[in-house]
Amino acid sequence: MDEEKQQKKKGSIFYRIGITLITISLFIWIIPIVVPFLSISGGLKASLIGGAVLIAEILFWVGAVLAGKEVATRIRGYVNPKNWRRRKGEEHENETFNNKN
Repeated sequence: MDEEKQQKKKGSIFYRIGITLITISLFIWIIPIVVPFLSISGGLKASLIGGAVLIAEILFWVGAVLAGKEVATRIRGYVNPKNWRRRKGEEHENETFNNKN
């Protein structure tokens, strides 16, 4: 029954919109990295960076609400630089170790 519910959710329009919003928010996070190298005024740089961070976070959380908590958590895990060099086995071992304490 639970699998059937997940399949319906994945096929829904809200799920697809949520995934799209999360993906767009990840691309918007590139703006604060690029803007400091542009030849524009300092005030405009600050506004662009602040606006991009704000919009990216809003889009991510709206997408997370639409797609579901599990999807947002999984995507955050993929994007987190701490997890980039880990192997799947190491991640599981660390979780097991942390849960025992």
